[in-house]
Amino acid sequence: MFFTYLRRELRRRRRAALVVASGLALGIALVIVVTSVSSGMGKAQDKVLQSLYGLGTDMTVTKAAAPTADTSERPRFQFDAQDGDSDAEQSSDRVMVQGFQTLSTATVTEVGEQSGVSDAVGGLSLQVIKVNGQFTRGQFQQGEGGGQQGGPGGTGQPQGEVQGGGANFDVDNYSVFGTDVTEPALGPLTSSKITSGRTFKTTETNAEVAVVDSAYAKEKKLKAGSTVTIKSVKYSVIGIATADSGDAAANVYIPLTQAQTLSDSKDKVTTVYVRATDSQKIDSVKSAIQKNVSGTTVTTSADLADTVSGSLSTASSLATSVGKWLSVAVLVAAFLVAGLLTSSAVSRRVREFGTLKALGWKSGRVTGQVVGEAMVNGLLGGALGIALGLGGAYVVTAISPTLQAEMGGGTGGQGGPGGGFGGGRQAAARTLDVALTAPVSVTTVAVAVGLAVAGGLIAGAFGGWRASRLRPADALRRVE
Repeated sequence: MFFTYLRRELRRRRRAALVVASGLALGIALVIVVTSVSSGMGKAQDKVLQSLYGLGTDMTVTKAAAPTADTSERPRFQFDAQDGDSDAEQSSDRVMVQGFQTLSTATVTEVGEQSGVSDAVGGLSLQVIKVNGQFTRGQFQQGEGGGQQGGPGGTGQPQGEVQGGGANFDVDNYSVFGTDVTEPALGPLTSSKITSGRTFKTTETNAEVAVVDSAYAKEKKLKAGSTVTIKSVKYSVIGIATADSGDAAANVYIPLTQAQTLSDSKDKVTTVYVRATDSQKIDSVKSAIQKNVSGTTVTTSADLADTVSGSLSTASSLATSVGKWLSVAVLVAAFLVAGLLTSSAVSRRVREFGTLKALGWKSGRVTGQVVGEAMVNGLLGGALGIALGLGGAYVVTAISPTLQAEMGGGTGGQGGPGGGFGGGRQAAARTLDVALTAPVSVTTVAVAVGLAVAGGLIAGAFGGWRASRLRPADALRRVE
């Protein structure tokens, strides 16, 4: 009897049911779209941070910035200019530690022993400035009338001028990162994919081999099997790496020991990459490292996210603040409208419900009937809302609007290679383009179903309360 009456009433009041369902659908769809876009923002920010950190890295430890940089570390180049060799091509490499700030390799062990640390690995970030070219001697051109003027007032010197000559040098500036090949799952290289050749073997701790970023390899026409010369050492290119997102951490990757030798930084690292045992305890791990490992700066992904600006940051703020409250406001309004419409519909059915009570229906049965109708409307609204929400999320993903993330622009503690956050030095601003998507999770759909049920219950509560107060006498007064 319940379902028969329910089906008949819903068919008879299809327009009213559609209005209630549409209001709920709008609110639920907005919640789905905002939630999925916010999730997409989070994934986009993760991609940006991966270009600086590396997959699986929760935080980095660098040396605390010194008040002033050591100016003695400024690059200097010396070339021979002897007469016999002045036209010969000359080349010089200057290998410098990025930021001029290093930690002892013992710090890696010390950090790894802290409570909550799952793994820690060190890396050395270098900057190489290569100057290559030659000096050319000028040619003396004798003036007209040639010879020497030796009479009174004469100089006794040849008359003419030196033409041509000078210096022609090419400057190549690129980044090199010394990676601990025994820990392949941690560090900046993990944010790139080997697209040609292979990565390092764990036994190549001091081998003269290198992995080159794909963009740098294209620029220098390098491939697996080529050689890269750094400070007179020839490194065999064993692989080409393509960054998953954003810019690569470095142009060239070599074993850590080799990087330490090139830069005269024995037993030194610039950055310690740390993975926590529990992602929920990152703040406590950061505090433990700062307390127990002196002279260091600890940077988490949350700290680094604060340095990201641009349209990505603005859109993320809008999605998490304005979007969230807008969806809540629309949802609350939809629930109230559904409740008021259901209550109004009950008021128009006074004669019907009063007659049913006169025929023996109890108030609970009448209330249950109204709540049942509201629940069906709520579920219908939920189905429409989920369909609209999924459609909206699909459109956002299909369009994939490009957002920009600007990083750097100041001094910072992040010492990752190529990231522009070297300790104690001015960070170079970087701009990354990130495509926005709107992934919809099962949890989001489950929340939408829950909202549909909640909307039906709220609307049913309004209508049920109104129906429970009806009396048979009210129906008799409506009889003409």
